Amino acid sequence: MMTPTTTVPATVTAFDLVSGLSAQRPTLRRRLSAMAAMYADVEAARAQVERDDVLVYEFYDMGVPETSGDVAYGTSITYPGKVGDEYHMTKGHFHSVLDTGEIYFCLRGTGYMLMENPEGDWQAAEFGPGQAVYVPRRYAHRSINTSATEPLVTFFAFPGHAGHDYGTIETRGFRKLCVERDGEPVFVDNPKWAG
Repeated sequence: MMTPTTTVPATVTAFDLVSGLSAQRPTLRRRLSAMAAMYADVEAARAQVERDDVLVYEFYDMGVPETSGDVAYGTSITYPGKVGDEYHMTKGHFHSVLDTGEIYFCLRGTGYMLMENPEGDWQAAEFGPGQAVYVPRRYAHRSINTSATEPLVTFFAFPGHAGHDYGTIETRGFRKLCVERDGEPVFVDNPKWAG
């Protein structure tokens, strides 16, 4: 009987449960200058970049093989702040293989997972520490930090072959925006959405 072999070594990665960061790997970082066009108030974004090109979020690419039998994972850290009245957020993406889902487990902070599918349905799931959000297959998704002081730190996992389609969101945007109204987060139509 042949012993099965694997080409992927088992890996142990240490993540700090407060910051979400790992001393073992570098993060991929997104500053406001790389995302300014994604916010509804482009002038506010431009002015903020001129004052201070803040780090909006960072996340890990763990280098997991892009095969259907493997699981990609890591942490994502979205920092507190707003551009105009719109909360800091990740770029958001569809999966290249549209029929793949993803799970996010919140370690710290508060916020929303904004989701929408190509057929026009959208959902926003509020979550905080100890809560997981399942992103169904076919849904683009974006993390939004609604805390004024704390990072939104999540652990994520998805099928290794799912891939990332950032281009569709960069071109069209999301149908909804999360903005502050009377001190509370609310969802409004995105005037820049190119559906």
